[in-house]
Amino acid sequence: MKELQDATGIDARALISFRPGMSDARQRLQWASSRVTTLQEDIAYSLFGIFGVQLPVIYGEKKQNALGRLLQEIVARSGDITVLDWIGQPSEFNSCLPAHITSYTTLPRTLPSLSEYQIQTTISSLRKNPVVVELASELYERLDNMSAARFANCRLHLPCMAFRVTEVSLSHGPPQETQYEVKADGLHDLLITTKEPIVQFSRTRPTQQTFILVHPWDRSLLELPDFTDPRDDTESEGDYWTPPSSPSDDSPSRSLVKQDVAGLESRALRLLVRLGQPFGAFLLARQRGGEYKRVASDRDIVA
Repeated sequence: MKELQDATGIDARALISFRPGMSDARQRLQWASSRVTTLQEDIAYSLFGIFGVQLPVIYGEKKQNALGRLLQEIVARSGDITVLDWIGQPSEFNSCLPAHITSYTTLPRTLPSLSEYQIQTTISSLRKNPVVVELASELYERLDNMSAARFANCRLHLPCMAFRVTEVSLSHGPPQETQYEVKADGLHDLLITTKEPIVQFSRTRPTQQTFILVHPWDRSLLELPDFTDPRDDTESEGDYWTPPSSPSDDSPSRSLVKQDVAGLESRALRLLVRLGQPFGAFLLARQRGGEYKRVASDRDIVA
């Protein structure tokens, strides 16, 4: 197993526990990022089994199309947006996807986050304000009803939180890089490195083209409870216990309702705290037809 680990660069424990499927999609793409094949389309085709997908094999299509079809299927079936976490050249298939598998060479981005103690301390402070609790619950419900990311006709429908860009100016960075200072409503000023030219503008010198920075919506932030036990799905009816009914106000059913409400409130406040933390952003430019195109960056955009 060690020889296989050394040859593939994949941890031995991951090799032992591997199952075909969509889980940990971004990590699986990172495993395959250095793959070399004789036929360029085979880079994508050879991953069909790893992700458990069945797609047409069309030799002669562009490798960007082959990879794009695979990534599109992953997003469509799993709603996993971590495949949008890449650095490099955008694909002709869709600008939110990379042109080459090598764009996944870097490990998935890790963002600074609060410790559990800091989260609980912040939640305790927020809970003292009924207005904040109500707003957090309303926001949680709205985001819970938001659809997952999906593709249709090679177009990505991405639920997100958008921040309008108000100013773009060329920055005097290293000579080998092109950097722009970007200001957006509700965010701190950002420095974005990209090979793509961006129109410079400000509030006093506006442009007709609209730019936005988006926070892609990740449903895992809802922290929804998982009622399934992956270890055993063979329980019989006798494995479940139903508490006896009681006429008192402290009946089990009433207690369960109270626990559920309290749990929902806690998850809503946790969501509010986590949304206030740094996130991986995408810069989008509106095109003439009304659709948006991703501006590929040479480094992660952390807002």
